[in-house]
Amino acid sequence: MEKLEAKVGAPDFWNDQANAQKVLKERSRLDGAIQQAASFARSVSDLEVLFEFAVEDETSRTELQQTLSRLGEDVAAAETKMLMAGPADANNAIVRIQSGAGGTDAQDWAEMMLRMYLRWCERRGFKTEVVDVQAGKEAGLTSATFTVEGEYAFGLLSCESGVHRLVRISPFASGASRETSFASVFVTPELNDEIEIEINEKDLRVDTYRSSGAGGQHVNVTDSAIRITHLPTGIVVSCQNQRSQHQNREVAMKVLKSRLYELELQKRREESSRLEATKKDISFGSQIRNYVLHPYRLVKDTRTKFEVSDVDAVLDGDLDAFIKEYLIARRNAPDGVLAASEE
Repeated sequence: MEKLEAKVGAPDFWNDQANAQKVLKERSRLDGAIQQAASFARSVSDLEVLFEFAVEDETSRTELQQTLSRLGEDVAAAETKMLMAGPADANNAIVRIQSGAGGTDAQDWAEMMLRMYLRWCERRGFKTEVVDVQAGKEAGLTSATFTVEGEYAFGLLSCESGVHRLVRISPFASGASRETSFASVFVTPELNDEIEIEINEKDLRVDTYRSSGAGGQHVNVTDSAIRITHLPTGIVVSCQNQRSQHQNREVAMKVLKSRLYELELQKRREESSRLEATKKDISFGSQIRNYVLHPYRLVKDTRTKFEVSDVDAVLDGDLDAFIKEYLIARRNAPDGVLAASEE
């Protein structure tokens, strides 16, 4: 912090605006960490006093329990942050959900997952915006893309990338049969000014269309939806919920840049023989997590073996324990990569 303060105080600090913003952002991050450490120290001191009073005072015992609970949650969150060290972990995130094998059940599962992640973001105080939803023919959705704005959004949500498998009694099958459905999650970082991705306008095909609004509560109807196809890679992105065609194009370009950045990182992983589960089919044998609602109730991560029996809480966005367990296991893995098992 002292080194950064010296840079900020230099007479020529603002000569390079881009570098100045980078330094200020780093200073803000360090200041938050320092203030948090000081807060933890104060909390421990307060607890020492409360322990003395709690022996004879019921009110102090209640306050002690509440303070311990809050401190435990805050420390757990700080520990999770310490497990992230990727170059883009602190960035905002762009999340895409895609239905896989399972027909209408899979499309309904994809919509359930969209709600699950939006609820998780809401719990953490992250700002979200659904930029595109492609509705299923009978129910649910075939795909959805949303942005997440918050500290370490990408680092946290990247733990969710992969195939997710649901086992339940189908609400769509006439015989109330047990069905297995799949949907996948793809998470890419929203790029800041420090990372440049060059896109040639000649490589783009831009189509406009009218939003149907079939995505229900998640999408506002507009007459200026944008679909951009990056011809060299075949990547297609779209946005339909902004007020103007210009705004839709701006958001779609942001998503495209993020996808191209992730594609480049994926190429590098392939070169190092470190392909992850996102290359696998969205079907049985490639899932990172199983959500079983019948004949028993259990959510189990196939990478870490961590499991939770409260399925409803998980589907309502209680994912922090899964994310932390994955980060710990990834840190301890010999090559830093965890693979899904066929469970």
